[in-house]
Amino acid sequence: MSKIVHRLYLTILSVIVVFTLVYSVWRGADYYLTSLEERFFHPDHSELKPSGIIGHGVGILGSLMMLLGVTLYMVRKRYRIFSRLGLLKHWLEFHIFLCTLGPILVLFHTSFKFGGIVAISFWSMVAVFLSGIIGRFIYLQIPRSIEGRELSLSEVRGMKGNIGESLKESVQLDEKSYHQLVDATRRGIETYKGSLLARMIRRNREDGRSLKAARKLLKEKNIPRDQRNTVLRLLRNEVSLNRRIDRLQTMQNLFKYWHVAHLPFALVMLVIMVIHVAVTIVFGYRWIF
Repeated sequence: MSKIVHRLYLTILSVIVVFTLVYSVWRGADYYLTSLEERFFHPDHSELKPSGIIGHGVGILGSLMMLLGVTLYMVRKRYRIFSRLGLLKHWLEFHIFLCTLGPILVLFHTSFKFGGIVAISFWSMVAVFLSGIIGRFIYLQIPRSIEGRELSLSEVRGMKGNIGESLKESVQLDEKSYHQLVDATRRGIETYKGSLLARMIRRNREDGRSLKAARKLLKEKNIPRDQRNTVLRLLRNEVSLNRRIDRLQTMQNLFKYWHVAHLPFALVMLVIMVIHVAVTIVFGYRWIF
């Protein structure tokens, strides 16, 4: 999948999610804002109630999306026989799409009325959704190969080139200026005190200042724009790689702990959802079937 096709793929998935959310709000806002006692008399009650033609339908569709999203990604990730069926990161993106759109549909299926044992499944779903956002952030902090495989610390360090030599090939400067540019990329996160989050925020701020100073230095040396852009791109790549090396082990450990929190909520959600579906069928709520 080329970069253009990949961007189009992500754009289509994003548009589907946004359109579904906006349309669902527009379609049922008046009904959902009506008090529970008065909804029975609302003209859309027969369609939008949890057992209605629309309310029941989006519940079924949303549940299937979540089941499909979890199953497809787990199968692709765990069984080597499917390793040639696309890149793992593309499957993860489709997993995120299904497990974002699914909860949105289930939310409208409930018509914003929560109660009983199903409420446990719903709030577990919310916990899974929110933890998924956190997990995605952690996932992006860990360097990976183009196939989506997690890189080891030695592999990441092997990606680093000699920034000094690269700069000398890109632009002509005096030795002092070269040293100033190289020093802008060599501040480690361990330099800062406080929690990891505080250190990361301060590191990002200081890196921004260093790159700004490098840009100013290049302008003062009357370096042509195209060469300035090349040098700044090299510096940004070096800074980004250094950040990831600094926090690689921490992020790997956080990702392990994240799984411990994410999976139990997902299991609780799925088990109660299956029970809910079974009870619904037993009591005769079979939608259009």
